[in-house]
Amino acid sequence: MREMFKTIARRLHSGEDLVLVTVIASSGAAPRGAGARMLVGAQGRICGTIGGGAVEYRSEQIAAQVLKDKTCHRKDFSLTRNDVEDLGMICGGAVEVFFSYIPAHDSQTLAIADRAEELFSLGRDLWLVSEISRDGRLGLYTRQEGFIGMEAPSWLESCFSRRPGRVSREGEDFYLEQINSSGRVFVFGCGHVAQELVPVLSHVGFRCIAMDDRPDFADKTLFPSAEEVKLIDFRHIYDYIEIGPEDYVCVMTRGHAFDAVIQAQVLKSPACYIGVIGSRHKKAGVYQKLKEEYGFEDSDFQRITSPIGLEINAETPAEIAISIAGQLIELRARRSRE
Repeated sequence: MREMFKTIARRLHSGEDLVLVTVIASSGAAPRGAGARMLVGAQGRICGTIGGGAVEYRSEQIAAQVLKDKTCHRKDFSLTRNDVEDLGMICGGAVEVFFSYIPAHDSQTLAIADRAEELFSLGRDLWLVSEISRDGRLGLYTRQEGFIGMEAPSWLESCFSRRPGRVSREGEDFYLEQINSSGRVFVFGCGHVAQELVPVLSHVGFRCIAMDDRPDFADKTLFPSAEEVKLIDFRHIYDYIEIGPEDYVCVMTRGHAFDAVIQAQVLKSPACYIGVIGSRHKKAGVYQKLKEEYGFEDSDFQRITSPIGLEINAETPAEIAISIAGQLIELRARRSRE
């Protein structure tokens, strides 16, 4: 959504009318779930997708009419048998799509796009609010600042969660979607796996902090896509970072002793995920050390995923990185449904 906001701002400044197309509900085997978006201009789709196939094709046609009518629109699609075949799905489904008309040079949307970029840069938990009962106006919401760019009823503040969804009350109808999370991935150890992992995670929307105690490895040139690269003392990680409940931890240092030191500290954090690279044999040795030297119990280790990553028989650093990224994507998706 960050890149889409940049595109919206650029196109509006150039004098182009736009339609933001959003899936606000779906069921069955619909191609994309709620929250899928695409941006449409006079020449057709600009960026994003709501799944391709019949629904996206028809939505582009409707968006073209919205540009002519200059009004917002809502459309329900019930996928027929022919649609199912076109989309390559086994069974049908239903999709509800909202078409938000945005006129060229629209000052409100431009202000929202600018503010959204600031909040993305700050790493804030950020929601996009779409008012779909009347004029399709857009706004933002953070827990620190409340509503940005729009007035909204007080009852709406209790409706924000990780799960995208539509809420209606008192004749007003809104679609709420979290478009940025404050959560980061703290990668301890900047070796070969980390160098493969960080760009993969960055590409799928994770904010990565790579850390090592070796200057030759804690090098920004090795991690151009990382949000930060830090040279730290592994024995005192909280002198450099703060780990919150939305954060993920990946431990992949150069040795068992360093892994144990890191785990002893991150186990005291509220991190939503702690993954540690290495074999099951190595894990047993590290856990024994953590019990003997730091006083942890077996129940504490239930928070740790080790070996890290999905079981896909990964062997090379690149394959291991893919397995870890898959695991974090799976966890992020599950948490978004909570």
